[in-house]
Amino acid sequence: MKFVEELVVEEFLPTFRSMLAERLRERDLTQSEVASILGISQSAVSKYAHGEVARNEAVLNDERVRDLVDELADGLATGDLTPVGALVEVEVLIRELERGDLLARLHEERVPGLAENSGYDVHDPEGALRAAERTRSSVRRGLRTLENTSGFAGLIPNVGSNLVECTPDADGIDDVAGVPGRIFDVKGRTTVPGEPEFGVSGHVASVLLAARAHGSDARAALNLRYDDALHDQLASLGLETVEFDGETDTESAIASVAVAEADVLYQTGAMGIEPITYLLAPDAETAAERVRDLV
Repeated sequence: MKFVEELVVEEFLPTFRSMLAERLRERDLTQSEVASILGISQSAVSKYAHGEVARNEAVLNDERVRDLVDELADGLATGDLTPVGALVEVEVLIRELERGDLLARLHEERVPGLAENSGYDVHDPEGALRAAERTRSSVRRGLRTLENTSGFAGLIPNVGSNLVECTPDADGIDDVAGVPGRIFDVKGRTTVPGEPEFGVSGHVASVLLAARAHGSDARAALNLRYDDALHDQLASLGLETVEFDGETDTESAIASVAVAEADVLYQTGAMGIEPITYLLAPDAETAAERVRDLV
């Protein structure tokens, strides 16, 4: 009796780890950094990177495995992806390969009687942890774009900015990832105070959730300063701009306008209320890219 988990441990993981160790070293990470990311010893990294570990050819040559190794290596090397996020993606791929696919076929070779029962479902690949990690990763990539966009600091309002993205089935602020605190302009430099977290954005998250509640399919939002020139620039990009009443509570104000097709929501201010622009987008990366097109 041989379990598919034994195949994962004995054949898939050594092959996958060796491939990932190679790619990370190619991206100039040190042996110590690779060991820390993979949760293994430096001597193990050395063995993986130098081909001293037996590798399964079927796993080694699978295009999906190779693509995921490259994707994870890029994300881990830049910091856009955490080891937890990488672990989730590998687990999802393993579960997919166990369902009537590569690992299932290897399993059937070891246990021929399984052939008539292949294709069973082991895990749900659309779990909450995966969705959360993908959302956080998207916000990280968006923040990187903003930090590297010359001129973005000049678009930050006095109250600061926040870049947020929600999970696909978000129903509250705890399902929205953003920057703890706010993004500020510090002497002309965009300053991000910390890593994205869930439940840390009150205002920008509430605007996004209100927009979604009233017909928008946006999953991300970014607040910017408002002025007529910026409004005209956004419109020139082909973005649909919609004004709402800044003196009314956010939920009611957004409910009263045609938000379903809006790419930009804005309010022009009032006594004691700073005029603000809210850029809506399918994801945080797209929101940041649209800002990059402005400056």
